Amino acid sequence: MRSLNCIIIDDEELARKLLETYAKKLEDLNCLKTFENPLAALSFIKSNSVDLIFLDIQMPELKGTDFAELIQKSGIQIIFTTAYSEYALKGFELSALDYLLKPITFKRFVDAVEKYPTNKSEVLESMVVKSGYDLYKILFKDIIHIESDSEYVHYYLENNKKIMAHQSLTKLISVLPDYFLRVHRSNIINSKKVTGMKGRDLMLSEFIISVSDTYYETVKNRIFNQSS
Repeated sequence: MRSLNCIIIDDEELARKLLETYAKKLEDLNCLKTFENPLAALSFIKSNSVDLIFLDIQMPELKGTDFAELIQKSGIQIIFTTAYSEYALKGFELSALDYLLKPITFKRFVDAVEKYPTNKSEVLESMVVKSGYDLYKILFKDIIHIESDSEYVHYYLENNKKIMAHQSLTKLISVLPDYFLRVHRSNIINSKKVTGMKGRDLMLSEFIISVSDTYYETVKNRIFNQSS
């Protein structure tokens, strides 16, 4: 494994020092800095190369899960650290590399670090979606389009698969790869699946998705390099 740059974010000093001590024992792990305040960490990662974050969940300034959502498109991997096991499911929904329950042993720390993908492109190939009590790992390339239905969304996938989840399109578009486009208040499409456009209807596999006035020009420019 190549050398990884990491930071530690935890509002408890003892927790920060423990993780920093563990990190220094690994030759391939370079701890750049530790943070008590997650907002300061947000500023730091904008101007520094960070591969991995050890992130506490329960913090007064900003919850770790909210922090993870803010940087979800950055490609930075996250290992959650917390004393509360009830947050584990949320952690996996956010595609966390691992979830460490305090008190953290050195062995569990090492096991989590070793999950870092050797090919960084793997990080951006999939997402984890919760449907009811079930978790699904969905490959972005398999998504044809996503349709909202009240407080839920439906993922329409290759091979006629369909998954329903309690999510919003507005949050989704902020974490999906750039080739996903909002074409209607109720629809996001995978532009790589588009085969043509008739009037204001996009053709994707067996689906026909209407484009609203709000998104029409953007869709023509992004997919067909056409403008009015």
